[in-house]
Amino acid sequence: MTSAEPAEKLLTPVLSDPWDDSRPWTLATYRRHHGYEGLKAALAMPPDDVIALVKDSGLRGRGGAGFPTGMKWQFIPQNDGKPHYLVVNADESEPGTCKDIPLLFANPHSLIEGMVIASYAIRCDHAFVYLRGEVVPVLRRLHAAVAEAYEAGLLGRNILGSGVDLDITVHAGAGAYICGEETALLDSLEGRRGQPRLRPPFPAIAGLYACPTVVNNVESIASVPAILARGKEWFKGLGTEKSPGFTLYSLSGHVTNPGQYEAPLGITLRQLLDLSGGVRAGHRLKFWTPGGSSTPMFTEEHLDVPLDYEGVGAAGSMLGTKALQVFDETTCVVRAVTRWTEFYAHESCGKCTPCREGTYWLVQLLRRIEAGEGVDGDLEKLLDIADNINGKSFCALGDGAASPIVSSLKYFRAEYEQHLAERRCPFDPAASTVWADGPRPGHQSATEREVHA
Repeated sequence: MTSAEPAEKLLTPVLSDPWDDSRPWTLATYRRHHGYEGLKAALAMPPDDVIALVKDSGLRGRGGAGFPTGMKWQFIPQNDGKPHYLVVNADESEPGTCKDIPLLFANPHSLIEGMVIASYAIRCDHAFVYLRGEVVPVLRRLHAAVAEAYEAGLLGRNILGSGVDLDITVHAGAGAYICGEETALLDSLEGRRGQPRLRPPFPAIAGLYACPTVVNNVESIASVPAILARGKEWFKGLGTEKSPGFTLYSLSGHVTNPGQYEAPLGITLRQLLDLSGGVRAGHRLKFWTPGGSSTPMFTEEHLDVPLDYEGVGAAGSMLGTKALQVFDETTCVVRAVTRWTEFYAHESCGKCTPCREGTYWLVQLLRRIEAGEGVDGDLEKLLDIADNINGKSFCALGDGAASPIVSSLKYFRAEYEQHLAERRCPFDPAASTVWADGPRPGHQSATEREVHA
């Protein structure tokens, strides 16, 4: 994949293929786009061969960590006499992350088909979707799609005459970000307060109801049917050698056309900006996140970093959920990082001291600096607290809270120091606001300011 390729060749509509139809969420539309062909192919194979195919395809989890999907399925012990469970993590709630909810709203049957295939492979007859409870329209649409699948014989007893049984339960969460962590999600499903579990044992051995459990992201499972229908070589022909396949990139913030862009792994932000119309008119890129607010931020110098797991990792960040939040020069870095940190402090479950106490003190320091009341030593104190959280908290929420602070001080320390020296925030928050009807009257763009200067 090169920057010289035409824009249309950079897009790979697979999950998003039906989205342009008038009713893409229906079973009829999904079948017109070759839906449930992957399931038929899977049911004609032994379960272990399905796992091997997914493993050999190189599909990696699309929820953040990028762990090989087929390998995770392979960890489930067989002939152990226990029920096996599949749990789909649809508790999407990190700032900037917005791919699974649109996917479920527009194309829920891709997830249902993937769940049937995955459940068949791991010998599971009851699967769960843990959906963020606030997205009521998506909850209703997913319930309707599950009902359609039952009526068509794609769920329930003896699916497509194969002798395979599967029930799907859609569970609406109560709005706790921590339940996006897989073990906290399992506790919540069992009716307990959502808090991370001590590991080991891992979910593959003792997950839901202390039974072997696979926990996968929505996009990970929804990507499986295409692999079964088109083959592993087709899938490996997309993306990069170690990060094959297609994925959904979410562009938000100061871009001309924000939204979901489905493309092979390894595309760059420069190419995605070309597809989305670039940074909003009259402005220039300042910083961006490659995988949501929990990943270390990047700057303009990283525009050509391949957006795959290896490329982003080598550049010092994480691909995460591929939530590309784009910020132009009107944005105060301190303000943005403060808002993110406030989110993590609010969503900390309080189970471990580093995260519970550390996020609180990070917020106090950042608010003080943003208000122009910071003192000498505050920046070192920020780094010290972040270091006491990162890698030392019970789950990855603490790491996510520390990442934007450490990376913003790496690239924009001078901006923090400006807040301390001038005893104020040098930015106008209104200038960075995206107005539906264009630039706010009375505010000049960066280009206009340079011309007048």
